[in-house]
Amino acid sequence: MYHTDRRYAELVDVPKRGVDVRIAATPGEAAGAIADAEILYAWKFPPQLYARAGRLAWLQVMGAGVDWALVPELPPGVVITRAPGVFGPWMAEYVIGWCSWVTQRVEEYRQAQRQRRWLDHVLPDRLAGKTMAIVGLGDIGRDIARVARGLGMRVLGVSRRGRPVREAARMYKVGGMARAMAQADFVVLLLPLTTETRGIVGADQLGAMKPTAWLVNIARGAVVNEAALLDVLEHRRIAGAVLDVFDNEPLPPHHPLWRMDNVVVTPHISGPSTPDAIAPVFNDNLSRFLAGRPLRHVVDRRQGY
Repeated sequence: MYHTDRRYAELVDVPKRGVDVRIAATPGEAAGAIADAEILYAWKFPPQLYARAGRLAWLQVMGAGVDWALVPELPPGVVITRAPGVFGPWMAEYVIGWCSWVTQRVEEYRQAQRQRRWLDHVLPDRLAGKTMAIVGLGDIGRDIARVARGLGMRVLGVSRRGRPVREAARMYKVGGMARAMAQADFVVLLLPLTTETRGIVGADQLGAMKPTAWLVNIARGAVVNEAALLDVLEHRRIAGAVLDVFDNEPLPPHHPLWRMDNVVVTPHISGPSTPDAIAPVFNDNLSRFLAGRPLRHVVDRRQGY
């Protein structure tokens, strides 16, 4: 196991015999353990150590994204599994919370409070009747869509194939992303980071958004062309952005996003990994691995998720 939080190891359902659990919290500790490992339960394992992992057969990712695991150094025969069903509820609350922050005019009321002004001529808005476009409508996106629909929002989805799903009023293929974004009051990015999606949200897509619309990025910073994003924000071509992910993390102190009053910066916390939530997924697959049965939630390396 590779993580600084020992709770991940404590919650592993280890058989009494036949399994030796070794814990590493630093690259130095991992270097001494990886040679004998058949199973790696980890978050952002140092890729240079895969050269020593001659027995490794299975990597369980502790987190929503798997892009960090899809590195050339990882031996091709290693099966990678993800943890579905864990992050959707967290991210749904994050998205709806910040959308409500916009419609409820929270920033204006708080500013008025600091100035001791009674701002009764400024009224909040409703989420009901608003349109949300979810770009990357997979498992997590459907969780968000269900909550949004429950609040009376219209949901549009964008996916690789554009296949209809129950949670969306209409689906678009990736090539139709701009058309979906043009209709939305809130655009939520959930695309996995792959070779094809890097920078896929650029000037054309952002330029299609309404000037009153907000962008919410809980995918990866690199799926958005940062220069194009800065341009639409600086020139107020969109209302603003709620950003939880960035090209470089932590976001450098000098970065212009920090000073923009139409930007919310959060430190990659929209879908936090917790030992209690991921342990059942890992333990189920561990029992399957030890019994020689197929693993669940296997990542398709060719597609990148």
